[in-house]
Amino acid sequence: MTLRIGNFSGFYGDRSDALREMLTGGEVDVLTGDYLAELTMLILGRDRLKDPGAGYARTFLRQLEECLALVHDKRVKIVTNAGGLNPAGLAARVRELSERLGVPLRVAHVEGDDLTAAHPGSLAAHAYLGGFGIAACLRAGADVVVTGRVTDAALVTGPAAAHFGWPADAYDQLAGAVVAGHVLECGTQATGGNYAFFTEGPGDVGRPGFPLAELHEDGSAVITKHPGTGGFVDVGTVTAQLLYETAGARYAGPDVTARLDTVRLRQDGPDRVRIEGVRGEAPPPTLKVGRNRLGGFRNEVVFVLTGLDVEAKAALVRRQLAPALGKVADVRWELVRTDRPDAATEETASALLRLVVRDADQQAVGRALSGAAVELALASYPGFHVLAPPGKGAPYGVFEDAHVPQDAVEHVAVLPDGRRVPVAPAPGSAVPEDVPEPPLPGPPPDGPTRRAPLGLVAGARSGDKGGHANVGVWARTDAAWSWLAHTLTADRFRALLPETAPLPVTRHVLPRLRALNFVVEGILGEGVAAQARFDPQAKALGEWLRSRHLDIPEALL
Repeated sequence: MTLRIGNFSGFYGDRSDALREMLTGGEVDVLTGDYLAELTMLILGRDRLKDPGAGYARTFLRQLEECLALVHDKRVKIVTNAGGLNPAGLAARVRELSERLGVPLRVAHVEGDDLTAAHPGSLAAHAYLGGFGIAACLRAGADVVVTGRVTDAALVTGPAAAHFGWPADAYDQLAGAVVAGHVLECGTQATGGNYAFFTEGPGDVGRPGFPLAELHEDGSAVITKHPGTGGFVDVGTVTAQLLYETAGARYAGPDVTARLDTVRLRQDGPDRVRIEGVRGEAPPPTLKVGRNRLGGFRNEVVFVLTGLDVEAKAALVRRQLAPALGKVADVRWELVRTDRPDAATEETASALLRLVVRDADQQAVGRALSGAAVELALASYPGFHVLAPPGKGAPYGVFEDAHVPQDAVEHVAVLPDGRRVPVAPAPGSAVPEDVPEPPLPGPPPDGPTRRAPLGLVAGARSGDKGGHANVGVWARTDAAWSWLAHTLTADRFRALLPETAPLPVTRHVLPRLRALNFVVEGILGEGVAAQARFDPQAKALGEWLRSRHLDIPEALL
């Protein structure tokens, strides 16, 4: 008995026609839409400030309107966290849509995640719920289930638990569904999107198809995609997504703690990767709570420094603006040396000097900075110009996480007939002991080496979790894994990425995936919404690492 679960959205803004593509491209039982990220919750919180009836992903309604008859005719269940901060409001809009179009659908929603009232000063504070509220809605006959802030994997564990009748302590099966859900949650990142070896894949990644998982009752799964769609699914694309925004051996959630060090992957045919062997443990006794608050106001200006004396030009601008910036709480200068000597174009002869200011007072980062920067137009370095004039200062957000006891959250499934059913917290919970680091593989091959980019022998994918970043690095052969595991230590990682040198870096070893996962604490400051860094979500941190040169055994090259 197989349950086919597909994905049609990996973020708020994903391809609008993906729902229709997944409904028409092949057989599927459940389609999941993931719209929520830390930044999205802030965006929806600001929407709700303007309109108390807002707070959900409006794009989902447009997608559903175009496909409502197809959903009904094909008897496909839709499960989505597009409800955001207002799942009841979105569920009501879906019912209105169903009535207006004359397409009968039973709609349910899940609530209880909103803890904003208990966190004064927060724009939005939401607990990450598990999948058993979704399961209750589906068991009651719902065709569409709308949630707020659940874990991304809960969109898969819920339908799987409902379909297979798993109890809440079926930890191995639930862990398998969590792993499958984590692979699906970011859409086309599992089918060749954002993939380190995109130039080598068997499929065209110009328009990757969305992924789906064939789940089995024992928790094993096959990751695949509809026939004829773009991109490709192989062990590498699945490994990359498994490492995305994770850390060590334990991947903890509200339903189960999945042991990533037990995951086994194997190619099961073209565009088919089998996931098996996943073990699960009791979840932790607490739920994560994501809190978003307004941190103040932010402004930015980028000065273009062309030709000679770049350092002196940068020093002059900094000295000239110092009086205007004296009372600003947070001032950050960054000189990016994109210039080349004897350049053939003006752009490649230019460096960029980036100024970012933040303060609780909008005037401090707005009018004062704008005036001071513009006044330099005829009174600063030769060739003075900026990429864009500074604005009046925009609000920025701060993400923080906290934890509350599982039983402190009133997880409720609101069924299609309006009945409100409480969802019990996980029956067991545990604060696990540390997982000992597994033994490393045998020593790397002997022989001559050559200075070359790490990316010739290793893939990487990186992402953000609040103010931290993770960089997952994996090898494609046993020989490359042996070299990687012995070579890329936390100290070597810091040396290759000097920006991380003063920060805590933890290395996790995952031999079954031939992978290392590095967690870099604090590199993103107060999170993506604060935009404290050039790449505020650390999306390209892994590609920077792959571009760095090491002495690599020629046998691997």
